[in-house]
Amino acid sequence: MAGVENPRASRVGMSARDMAQIAVFAALIAALGLPGAITVGFSGVPITVQTLGVILAGAVLGARKGTAAVLVFLALTMIGLPLLSGGRTGLTALAGPSAGYLVGWIPAALFIGLLTARILPKYPTVLGLLVNAIGGIGIIYLFGTLGLLLRTDLGVRHAITTNFAFIPGDLLKVVVATVVAKGVHRAYPGLIGA
Repeated sequence: MAGVENPRASRVGMSARDMAQIAVFAALIAALGLPGAITVGFSGVPITVQTLGVILAGAVLGARKGTAAVLVFLALTMIGLPLLSGGRTGLTALAGPSAGYLVGWIPAALFIGLLTARILPKYPTVLGLLVNAIGGIGIIYLFGTLGLLLRTDLGVRHAITTNFAFIPGDLLKVVVATVVAKGVHRAYPGLIGA
């Protein structure tokens, strides 16, 4: 009926179900920080599992809800909750060399969500891998490299080569996220459009 509001939708156009999914994925990103972090090389940027949560947020929830989950998580770290791997807060991380990587989580989830919606309902594995790799590796590394250039005294070549240590683990995260997303979309078709 025209003029009748949906009682389940909030003023921002999200249902309680949408908000619950966003909260669950924000919590997932936080939980993936529990194993801690390993700092390699000279950049001071840690290897974490939390980027898996970012990739999954975009690949499973889509652009709007996936990006919202990342924003909720980052907002919680900005108010001082030590949810980043190693017990770091968003403010301390943004003051350090990993600032660009964190900022890159937002466009990464958005990109992955937008392109995942385009390859549904089939979710071909090769395309899923490609989308997740471009978003979860390419975009995050781009922002991370820019952050390294702004926050450290590294030159362009060293800032770019710093990413090489992360590639094996990030490729594994892309594969895991693709397998999980394919299974979720097969079991719950229309999740991104819902």
